[in-house]
Amino acid sequence: MEYKYRTPDQPISLDELKSFLWGAATRLRGQIDAAGYKEYIFPLLFFKRISDVYDEQFSGFLAEGGAEYAGMQAEELAIRIPDGAHWDDVREVTENVGQRLVEAFIAIEQANPGEEADGRIIGGLDGIFGPKDGWTNKAKMPDHIITSLIEDFSRYNLSLAACPADEMGQAYEYLVGKFADDAGNTAQEFYTNRTVVDLMAEILQPKPGESIYDPTCGSGGMLVKCLDFLRKKGEPWQGVKVFGQEINALTSAIARMNLYLNGVEDFSIVREDTLAHPAFIDGSKLRKFDIVLANPPYSIKTWNREAFMNDKWGRNFLGTPPQSKADYAFIQHILASMNEKGRCAILLPHGVLNRLIEKDIRKNLIEHDILETVISIGKNLFFNSPMEACILLCRSQKPVERKNKILLIKATDLVERKNSESYLTSEHINIITDIYKKFIDIEGRSRVIDTTDIPTNKYSISPKFYVKTNDSSDCENLSALLHTWKLHSELLHNTINTLTDRV
Repeated sequence: MEYKYRTPDQPISLDELKSFLWGAATRLRGQIDAAGYKEYIFPLLFFKRISDVYDEQFSGFLAEGGAEYAGMQAEELAIRIPDGAHWDDVREVTENVGQRLVEAFIAIEQANPGEEADGRIIGGLDGIFGPKDGWTNKAKMPDHIITSLIEDFSRYNLSLAACPADEMGQAYEYLVGKFADDAGNTAQEFYTNRTVVDLMAEILQPKPGESIYDPTCGSGGMLVKCLDFLRKKGEPWQGVKVFGQEINALTSAIARMNLYLNGVEDFSIVREDTLAHPAFIDGSKLRKFDIVLANPPYSIKTWNREAFMNDKWGRNFLGTPPQSKADYAFIQHILASMNEKGRCAILLPHGVLNRLIEKDIRKNLIEHDILETVISIGKNLFFNSPMEACILLCRSQKPVERKNKILLIKATDLVERKNSESYLTSEHINIITDIYKKFIDIEGRSRVIDTTDIPTNKYSISPKFYVKTNDSSDCENLSALLHTWKLHSELLHNTINTLTDRV
C-alpha cells in the first residue's frame, strides 16, 4: 500500500459515534436477523479502527524521520497491517467485496500472532474477526450492502486523536446493549447488565498487578469494567493480567475486539467450553487467579455431568450438580480457580440459593467457609428476563472477624426502571457496597448470620428468608410458610421427575 500523510478529521463526539454505529447496523434490517448484526458491525468497526490508528501512527513516524524510518517503525507497531489489507485497499473494490474483506481479515490475523509467555498466549489477532462465511454469501450479504456499510464507516476517522480509547469503549458498550435490546433473548450470551457489573467491580476492588479471570466472559464486559475501576481511580491498570474463556466463536472474537478497543493488550481470551476443557492450566492443576467474576449461563442442561462427576481437575469438591442445572458446576470451577488470597463475584439466578435438589452442595459450600456474602438483586436485571438474580461473593481466606459468618443483603427493591430498562443507580451501588464493607445488620436490608443457623432452614441462603422486614408478624409468618411450601413443592416435583426418568 502507498503510505501518505492523512489530515485528521474533526474529532467525533461520543453521541455522534453512537448514532453512526447504530445507523450502520440498521442498514442490515430486512437483510439479516437482528441477532446477526454483531457478526458484521463489530468486525468492520475493529477493521476501521486499527486501520485509522495504523495511519495515525505511521504519519507520526513519517513526520519524525521520513519514509524509511516510518517503514521500520511500522514493523514494531502493536498491530501490523500487511500490504493490500488496509481499509482503503478494500474500499477500492467494487466486485466480490465480501471475499476481499475476508482476505484482508485473514492477512491481518496472520500478521499479528499472539506471544507465548507465562504459560499462555498473550494478545494476537488470530481469529479476532470471527466467523467469515457470512461475508462471502452474496444472497445474505450482496456487494451493494457491504459497500454501503464500508462507506458509512469511511465517513469518520476512528484514530486515537479523533476517538480516544475511553470514548471508543463507551461506544462499543452502547452497541453491545443496542444489539442485545434489538435481538432479544438471543443476545444473552454476550450481554450482562452493566450496572450490576459495576457493583461487582466496586465490591471486588481490583488492585494494580492482580490477575482477573472470567470463565464465561461473553463480550468481555466484566473484564473491561474491572480495568475501568482502576482507570477511574487513576491507578495503573496496564499491568493487570486479563484472562477469559468463552464457548461461542463470534462472542469470544468480540471479547478480544472489546479489550483491544479499550486499550488492553495483555490479555488471553480462549474459545472453548469451560466445563469440558478449562483453558488455563498450571501443570496438573487449574491456574489460580486473584479475582474471578462471571455471569455463567444459567441452569443449562446440556453438559457432561458424568465427566464432571470424576473431574480430573478436582472441581466437584462440593458435589456433582444435577443434569438439569449446571449452575454449581460453574460455581465450583470458579472457586477452584481462586488463589490463596483470591476472591470472586458470581451473578446467578436466585434459585441457586434454595433449590432442594442442590441442598447438599450448599451444605458443603457453607462448611468450607468460603461464602462471604449473598446479595439478592431485583427483577429484570437479567437481560430480557423477569427473574430475580443474586450475587455470590466468596474468599479463599475470609477475614478473621468474618469466619463462620455470612452476610445476607436483600436489595431486591433497589432497582430503577426507565424506558423499559432496569438498572442500578449509583446510589443503589453505594448502599450495597457500604453494607458489604461494614458487614452489619440493617433492619429490612441485611443480616449477618452464623453458619450454624443455616441447617435449620434446609441450607437455604436466600436473604429473603433471614432478613427481617417491617411487615407485621402475620406477614412474616406467611412468608415463612410460603417459603417452606415452595421447598416441599420442589422436593415433590424433583421426586416425580426422578420416578418418571426411571420409568
